[in-house]
Amino acid sequence: MRLLLDVSAVPARPVGAGVYTCRLAGALDRLGECDMHLLARRGDDERWQGFAPGATVHAVVPAPRPARLAWEQVRAPALADRLAVDVWHGPHYTVPLRLRVPAVTTVHDLTFLEHPEWHERSKVAFFRRMIPASADRTAAIVAVSEATAARIGEVLEPTAPVLTIAHGVDHDRFRPAPFGNPADLAALDPLGVTPPYIVFVGTVEPRKAVPTLVEAFARLAADHPDVRLVLAGADGWGTEEARAAVTASGVATRIVRVRWVPDEALPALLRQSAAVAYPSHEEGFGLPALEALACGAPLVTSAESPMADIAGPAALLVPPGNAGALTWALNRVLTDGELAGRLRQEGPKSAAPYTWEASARLHLDAYRLAVKVAEEQAEGAPRQLRAQNDRKVVVSRPASLSSRRRRRP
Repeated sequence: MRLLLDVSAVPARPVGAGVYTCRLAGALDRLGECDMHLLARRGDDERWQGFAPGATVHAVVPAPRPARLAWEQVRAPALADRLAVDVWHGPHYTVPLRLRVPAVTTVHDLTFLEHPEWHERSKVAFFRRMIPASADRTAAIVAVSEATAARIGEVLEPTAPVLTIAHGVDHDRFRPAPFGNPADLAALDPLGVTPPYIVFVGTVEPRKAVPTLVEAFARLAADHPDVRLVLAGADGWGTEEARAAVTASGVATRIVRVRWVPDEALPALLRQSAAVAYPSHEEGFGLPALEALACGAPLVTSAESPMADIAGPAALLVPPGNAGALTWALNRVLTDGELAGRLRQEGPKSAAPYTWEASARLHLDAYRLAVKVAEEQAEGAPRQLRAQNDRKVVVSRPASLSSRRRRRP
């Protein structure tokens, strides 16, 4: 199979969907089961050759976002024809609408449609139109969690099969290490971070509920005078509320802002924390929560979320947006050594089934399904009947994990 994976949306410092695209490209390359071509931005070929040495990189896409999005729709179909690819994968919501080859798209969440207030207006205007249009054009849709798959079915009502394929985690990097490990402390030193601390990792943007976390930390700070709060991640859109919350907290001097964490320091930042707080209002998957679990860090995250489904018994769960419940859960982790120890032991067990190799293998299944669907369409099979026959959900973890009892305050 000749695959074209569009990696042109991944910035120099990837987060979220960008990390997913990088790790997927690397895992597909290691499996060696397809002839992979990567579509990258101009001048970005060296980076992608490093991620996937066996792939052919086409660094032809203009870097500025408006030009890149226009190029995708106008120029990309001709490139796909010229390369004679069997399937195109758009890992960031969209595909060229005029493609003449089977297409797969990954939908991470539907917040552009359901919560436009969480995003920049320019992105909302584009994605509100292009996500439904791309879903209509694709032969298969990848959803990163069962929650996202359910919303795709309810909101987009696609005729293409929807496959739920979870992210993975690099267990060689994200693994437990002794608390106070000298190598970890040395990795944290350039960041200005020393234990004890509570850490949030992610882009600071409205849906991450950072103001709620700041309020919770302010409530428990007096009882834990040595503990600091570390907010690690780039400034996204709409950071004014988060900055105002820090200023008004009364404990601003105990809140450490780290805007970029190098790859080699991220595992240390997670596993040396007293707790990892990931209290998002909504997520498609929540990769930082999975990475925290793999490191054996005590995790406090949102109930009724993909993060809760991943964690099972390895996290304390709180209602999103509830500062009181978040304060209670964080205080429990800080004061109950037996609980914290249990969470540290359970986390790696919950994370163990999630690997990038497993995720990549299921993506290969999605590509094969897309080719099959397109072939049937070309043969004149009724699209609605075909979707009913082929629609399925694939989860890259044992089904038993979804039935684990969740811990709530």
